[in-house]
Amino acid sequence: MQFAILIYSSEEAMQNAQPAARNEMLAAYGAYTQAIKASGILLGSNRLRPTASATTVRISDGKTQVLNGPFAETKEQLAGYYLIDVADLDTALSWASRCPGAGAGSVEVRPIWPMDEY
Repeated sequence: MQFAILIYSSEEAMQNAQPAARNEMLAAYGAYTQAIKASGILLGSNRLRPTASATTVRISDGKTQVLNGPFAETKEQLAGYYLIDVADLDTALSWASRCPGAGAGSVEVRPIWPMDEY
């Protein structure tokens, strides 16, 4: 079963972190990524650029609106994700609890709903 591990954190906190703290977090993510790769369950993962680089697209009254930046103002932003294939939710939660983002923000685990299951 496929799950997305969605990592939410404060962009401002990361940008304002001391270099040693930032390097420590990056090293923790490096180790986590290596462990999840070695397990054979990783289907994909990426960091996301800051929300200031986002573009939001909406269609209202048949007209496309393109807005620079994120749509919602929140305390935590989606910072990255891991896409994994594991036996069940408990296994996905176990991996999510080991993600460094769980200690610095929040980690959401969401089952993937394949497009062919409508």
